[in-house]
Amino acid sequence: MAAPLKVLVIGYTWPEPAATAAGGHMMQLLRVFQQQGWPITFASPAQSGQHRLDLAALGIDQVPIALNCSSFDRFIAQLQPDLVVFDRFLIEEQFGWRVQQHCPQAVRVLETSDLHSLRQARQQRLNALLKQNPSTPGLFQHSATELYEAMAGQTLTLREVGAILRCDLSLMISSAEVALLQQGFGIPPSLLHHCPFMVEPLPAPTRTFAERRDFVTVGNFRHGPNWDAVLWLKQAIWPAIRARLPGARMQIYGAYTPAKASALHNPEQGFHINGWAEDALHVMQRARVLLAPLRFGAGIKGKLLEAMQCGTPSVTTPIGAEGMGDPWPGAVAGNAGEFATVAVALYQDPVRWAGAQARGFTLLGQAYGYATHAAALAGRLHALRSDLAGERRRNFTGALLRHHLHQSTRYMAQWIEAKRERS
Repeated sequence: MAAPLKVLVIGYTWPEPAATAAGGHMMQLLRVFQQQGWPITFASPAQSGQHRLDLAALGIDQVPIALNCSSFDRFIAQLQPDLVVFDRFLIEEQFGWRVQQHCPQAVRVLETSDLHSLRQARQQRLNALLKQNPSTPGLFQHSATELYEAMAGQTLTLREVGAILRCDLSLMISSAEVALLQQGFGIPPSLLHHCPFMVEPLPAPTRTFAERRDFVTVGNFRHGPNWDAVLWLKQAIWPAIRARLPGARMQIYGAYTPAKASALHNPEQGFHINGWAEDALHVMQRARVLLAPLRFGAGIKGKLLEAMQCGTPSVTTPIGAEGMGDPWPGAVAGNAGEFATVAVALYQDPVRWAGAQARGFTLLGQAYGYATHAAALAGRLHALRSDLAGERRRNFTGALLRHHLHQSTRYMAQWIEAKRERS
């Protein structure tokens, strides 16, 4: 049996699995590591969030760290981890050179969460189209070539793809993003590992079609795509649904609800802003249909996976369904009118609803089984560790980028620290 690996995870935030899908995926990764018998230290420069999970209660060491500070050098030199996981590329930029300097033989893994540069490119494209014509149909039809061209000239893309190349392995939550990186940006398959949400089946839902009511959506309001989806729902989709279902209610839940979202609350229109749901699965199990009208974004969507677990059919866009599998457990719509039509049909038709629910259960088992993906991830990390020198020789571009960018990042961080000490 391979020796246990000492793991350091450097978090962009402290995990909040009840508030964000990224937090949920991080907890799944930590569970895989613990089941391998690997001791884990979780460090982060972030402030503690409102819904932060107590990792110490799970046997995971928690260490606050500082940005642009040599105290991290002393910390990691003493810890000497075998595996370092950077939670998003911004963390790799900040701490990657320090890990390389003090723990050169540690396996460096990037948890991408999603491609931030893809999300930004789509948002810019959406804004440009809406500026030309607010009712433009077909906002979601972008070929791989169009996506590459939209991303390639962005500074954010250069930074994010650079971090992927510098790391020994990047965890990709979406199979569509794996294809985009390989085919568009020429990233070697050896540097990427498809690791979607990893779930186990919930107990069979006990509420039937007749026992459920309301439409529902869930999402952290700090996440731009979620806020845009709520606005589009309020302005274009919900009025069309209410015209056909006058008594329908839309229940919206989300962590960190801002005043601008609370202002949309209008019970007379059946539009309810409910704030944070302590148990998102509970509210989904009571709803009949989940709506996720996402006009931009990246990765795969935790709310849609949770809906499948709860036996709740969903209506979303091509952006929402991207990389999550076929056939869809509900409906996929490309504009507001179509979205409202299929949402009403799914809400009213028990036969269509039951078929969508069954497809969701099938997709869960085929694509998101915890045991399958946990074993694949652990095996990939063990194999990488056993031939780390060879893998790095084959990734010359990554070595080149580590040399040049880490030198500049290092001197910038040291300058910031020195300036802070003088002031």
